[in-house]
Amino acid sequence: MELPCRKADDILLKPGALRHLRERLRVSGKGAEIATVIACAFDHRTRMLPFIGPDLRMAPAGPRAIGSSLIESGFEKTRIVLQQWNRNFRPSAMKLDGRVPDIFMVSSMSLHTACAREMVRDAMRIDEAHRPLIIAGGSICVYEPWELWSTDPEAPVGPDVAVTGEEFVLLELLDRLLEMRRGDEPLRGVLLRARREGLLDNIPGLVYPLGDGPVPEALVDTGIQRLLGDLDEQAHPVHGYGILETPGRDAGLASRPLERTLVKKKSPLGAMVMTLGCKFRCPYCPIPAYNQRQYRQKSGDRIADEISRLYTTYGLRIHFGADDNFFNDAERTMDICRTLRDTMIDGKPLRRRARIATEVTVHDTLKLADRLEEIRKAGVRALWLGVEDMSGGLVKKGQTADSTTQAFQLLRNNGIMPNPMLMHHDGQKLYTTADHSGLLNQVNLLRNAGAVTLQVLMITPSRGSKLYEETFESGMVIRSAGGRDVTANMFDGNYVIASKDQRPWRKQINLLLAYLFFYNVVRAARHLIKLRRNKHLAWDAGAQFWGMWGLAANIRRTLPWAVRLLLGRIRRHCKAPETRLPMQNPRGDIASHDQSAHHRLIQKQTATAPAKRSA
Repeated sequence: MELPCRKADDILLKPGALRHLRERLRVSGKGAEIATVIACAFDHRTRMLPFIGPDLRMAPAGPRAIGSSLIESGFEKTRIVLQQWNRNFRPSAMKLDGRVPDIFMVSSMSLHTACAREMVRDAMRIDEAHRPLIIAGGSICVYEPWELWSTDPEAPVGPDVAVTGEEFVLLELLDRLLEMRRGDEPLRGVLLRARREGLLDNIPGLVYPLGDGPVPEALVDTGIQRLLGDLDEQAHPVHGYGILETPGRDAGLASRPLERTLVKKKSPLGAMVMTLGCKFRCPYCPIPAYNQRQYRQKSGDRIADEISRLYTTYGLRIHFGADDNFFNDAERTMDICRTLRDTMIDGKPLRRRARIATEVTVHDTLKLADRLEEIRKAGVRALWLGVEDMSGGLVKKGQTADSTTQAFQLLRNNGIMPNPMLMHHDGQKLYTTADHSGLLNQVNLLRNAGAVTLQVLMITPSRGSKLYEETFESGMVIRSAGGRDVTANMFDGNYVIASKDQRPWRKQINLLLAYLFFYNVVRAARHLIKLRRNKHLAWDAGAQFWGMWGLAANIRRTLPWAVRLLLGRIRRHCKAPETRLPMQNPRGDIASHDQSAHHRLIQKQTATAPAKRSA
């Protein structure tokens, strides 16, 4: 089940709404004395290819966007803590400006659910008189908000409210609470009062618990958020980098945020939102439904300004576009690229000061084949392409062995590094002799076509995608193997947790063999030899050593799982996981984010449809 869409004429916010909301909060001055800590949850068990390395060298865009919005809204006492850098951080030990913060926020992906829950649990240990308002957010709340609440009255856990949308939802919530606040009343007390009186119910994009007991009676879902249409209205990212917590081993917070001169050293890679949305409707992907079939973007001028200010303020040179498909709309893409091409930073073209990388598809790359030189002049130096499966056995997005090879060669000829993203699946063999459908066959084609890095993951069920419930109901999804339960951190594609293969351990070994075939000492040596004649192969040689280092982590973490799949008893799911707690909308009907309830309703309607027609 995908997330539902709002009505067509009510999907987007009114132009200027986010900007005006920030301005109103700033002018009111009500947030000036509010101390806020934003924590980004991170499970270090997920440190494997293809994420290892950048996972600790890139401050995530989500928490920074929230921090930037708060700063521009007048919440000057704000700090961002990354669990990637501050592994021992405990909310119960945090002090900001000499006191317990008024607001504690946790942002998390589904992979890091265990760490997010533990931070919420620890924040709840703060005595009632000083406990901050606890707000949860991130993709875990977009798709599975109930996961952050406990159903065990002996071990209660749960935020005071969860934000299932973007920055506007959070700021609208804070605006409402500050309007209701009486003097120096704690914000948590204000929120509890607002919950009881139903004053949050007309803010789309919230989930809050019903009842005052240790376990909620139900979760109230206020609905699907309205989306920001013009991404130029987002707060400037330069502010988020200025409030990052200094990396360290302490449980509490440092007296000051990370020094400006150290930002580039700790986060040399910058995540940047340029566009959001994708025209493809892959059944395993939740992105189109999240964006409610919208394609949103920033202007070239705004992107150029962000790159310029980040360079002059922190010296950041490498930017990764957090795009769903940057080439989704050819004309919009070229508008951005022409602006970046003509932008000057400190008297030099932007491309001399910055390097841009992002994600695209093979189909759209070929459509822009004659414009790739211009795209490179905009500073684009690397692209990650969603190849998935060149045989079309998994999904068809216009990619074939020939078209993929052509796209990769075009990119290399224009000085842009192509990086493929493959998905291994049940219907794919390790190697084939009759065609190129085998996993190693495709890796070899990509290697010969000029691929610099490789990402190959096993397809796994993704909450919010069309195939999610069907994958569980078909018996594909593994519950446990050899006595080890499948946990949230294993849903990253590195572990084989969804397969109908009678010997799923082979699929796990296939992933390792594919990486080993691409990243190895022999290939690294060849690149080093060729490096004397062609200096452009420096990235290729470096990628080989990075890949071998990362592969060691994959082997250490996933090989024991392969052994369990081989020798242990495998238990499988027979139905999709349902909400941990009952969910309802403010009127008591089915909640928008309770996808399991929507799925049951559709199944019931489908089952009764023939009887109605015959009648």
